[in-house]
Amino acid sequence: MTQFYRPTKAVIDLNAIQQNLQMFKERSGKAEIIAVVKADAYGHGMMEVARKALENGVNWLAVATPDEALLLVEHEIEANILVMGHTPAAFIPVAQRHGISVAAISLDWLLAAGGATDSDLPPLKVHLKVDTGMRRVGVQAEEVSEALQLIKSRLFSFEGLFTHFATADEDRNELFQQQVKTMATVVREINDPSLMIHVSNSAAAIMHPDLAFDAVRIGISLYGIAPSSYVENNMPFTLAPALALETEIVHVKCVKAGEAISYGATYHCEQDEWIATLPIGYADGLLRGLQGQEVLVRGRRMPIVGRICMDQCMIRLPEKMPEGEKVQLIGRQDGAQIRIEEWAGKLETIAYEIPVNLTKRVPRTYC
Repeated sequence: MTQFYRPTKAVIDLNAIQQNLQMFKERSGKAEIIAVVKADAYGHGMMEVARKALENGVNWLAVATPDEALLLVEHEIEANILVMGHTPAAFIPVAQRHGISVAAISLDWLLAAGGATDSDLPPLKVHLKVDTGMRRVGVQAEEVSEALQLIKSRLFSFEGLFTHFATADEDRNELFQQQVKTMATVVREINDPSLMIHVSNSAAAIMHPDLAFDAVRIGISLYGIAPSSYVENNMPFTLAPALALETEIVHVKCVKAGEAISYGATYHCEQDEWIATLPIGYADGLLRGLQGQEVLVRGRRMPIVGRICMDQCMIRLPEKMPEGEKVQLIGRQDGAQIRIEEWAGKLETIAYEIPVNLTKRVPRTYC
């Protein structure tokens, strides 16, 4: 096992992921669970999460890029793998060789992919992506019949049909309802029971279990994070957060009243203050916008003061504390908790951004 000398680390609770997975199994009935492990499993560690999902009966993994799919193959992850984003023509024979399923995202893509297939290899497994309103990738509803003709005339194995909802995590639902209606029409017109139909992301799987179809794609909520505050406030079960971020105090000093802390001298001590240095900074994912965010020490909240540096930051203590004292940046400590959503609120962004921006320099450990 690799030895890490800096005390900063992310602790991933695989049992929490298992618990969340079980919740979605119960919520989705007979539908398959597609565990979305793109972006290094949303910063939680692709291989470890993939293995945990497979141990718990998941048969499908979804990624965003061909390189992510190949990484799973190279690590001998035995599962059905779907690339949901764009797959370039150069990767088509690789996908055929390894049985990787890919998204058919346009008529032009079908033509290019059809020309890139290797006749000595098994047919390319494709899932036709229908753009019902996201306007990102996918064939338009009126192009589906032409797409089907292209699929039938090339070395393709037509395996699945899917779309992606733009507003499933919001209260207003006009666009969502229109997307549902459009996709229902496409499914009815294709009328092929052999296809795996999957339309639900985490939000839709939580809020609209009637749309489970053959499979649901569970991404952010697999890791214990609600897609939005609206979903969190209305969901019928509780998610278990899987990620904690912790470090230790490495230096303590008493700074005199009126003296400044860190770059730019943006914080001045109002009185003599005990200031502790933590070995974590924006190169680790503790972004500069988190100045003023609180951390937990002995279960008490203490603020980050002064600008966050690339590798370090400073916090204000209520009294002198020893070097080596444990500090919780995300997670629970002595009955108190700081959630990923709190960081997101401070940064005026979405919770998704927080774990994926924890850099590789922060070791992931598993429990």
